[in-house]
Amino acid sequence: MNVKKTELIGCLIFEPFVFEDDRGSFIEQWNVETFRSATNTMFSFVQANKSTSKCGVLRGLHYQHAKPQGKLVQVLRGEADDVVVDLRRSSETYGQHQIFHLSGDLLELIWIPPGFAHGFLAKSDCVQFQYWVTDFYNPTDEFTIAWNDSFLNIPWAIHSPIVSLKDQKGLNFHEAPHFD
Repeated sequence: MNVKKTELIGCLIFEPFVFEDDRGSFIEQWNVETFRSATNTMFSFVQANKSTSKCGVLRGLHYQHAKPQGKLVQVLRGEADDVVVDLRRSSETYGQHQIFHLSGDLLELIWIPPGFAHGFLAKSDCVQFQYWVTDFYNPTDEFTIAWNDSFLNIPWAIHSPIVSLKDQKGLNFHEAPHFD
């Protein structure tokens, strides 16, 4: 598995090796030793989630504050633009975002450490998005930053996405709680 650094400090791309022959293929999708070596952490995943979205659905930008989650995300089917925002004031990349194009064909995984907001835009008819998290979901601790926040100025590839009521009420970047 190849591991690549991203523009955001602590956020990593994991590229699994695909072994193919006349029978089909084999992929080592996850390896805890590779993960721990690359992240220099002892995080464990406590929950796995999968969502299905139709084209034009935008989910996010979500995070938990008191018990922040690290997330390992992957598109299993379809294509999505995945967006990560650094909310850690002590980070050199605080307030910055990065967009990753994820595809069920590419199989890349993105590691999003605690202290980041996360969202994605479904860009194909059916997107199956999977993510493993390091802490349990707590709806009373969840925050949402507005997908169209003017400070972040994320260049989403859509002007009128399908957004949940919760996401329509997202806070602006400067109102939302951040991390030290």
